[in-house]
Amino acid sequence: MTTEAGGARARSLRGFAPVIDRKVETLILGSFPSAASLAHRQYYAHPRNQFWPILGTVLGEPLAQLPYDERLRRVLASRIGIWDVYAACQREGSLDSAIRRPRVNDLQHLREQAPKLARVLFNGRAAGRFAQVFSAAGFMVAILPSTSPAFASLTLAQKMAAWRRAVWPAAETAN
Repeated sequence: MTTEAGGARARSLRGFAPVIDRKVETLILGSFPSAASLAHRQYYAHPRNQFWPILGTVLGEPLAQLPYDERLRRVLASRIGIWDVYAACQREGSLDSAIRRPRVNDLQHLREQAPKLARVLFNGRAAGRFAQVFSAAGFMVAILPSTSPAFASLTLAQKMAAWRRAVWPAAETAN
């Protein structure tokens, strides 16, 4: 642990390995795992985070009701990967605004890990700070409403609609 200015304590934390394979076409990037996610060693483990219900609805899969390993298997089967922009940071609590001294993941090797990757979706504005980097590298990008329980300015239905348009853009234009 380190002491931040003002006496607040920030812990040094490490994120997770990417959920990715060579078939991934779309990558969802968050900022950094919440305290609940770190404790459970699972992406989006906070019970009020809407990630799994939203993505499950968009994919037509009961992701929120499945064991974690099965969730990941089904997401990968849909050619979607999951990762975070930060590999490590110091933070007390779970808020993105509390992240200090972040270390960015090695995003340069994504094309090697996922040669079919064409689209990067950012789960919230904190992760979305990296959208221009990916856009400049030739990826299609979209910054989506955060699924975090801390982001309550949109309803679940509004978030779901935005995620559906981003995950299935061709379906939206076909309708």
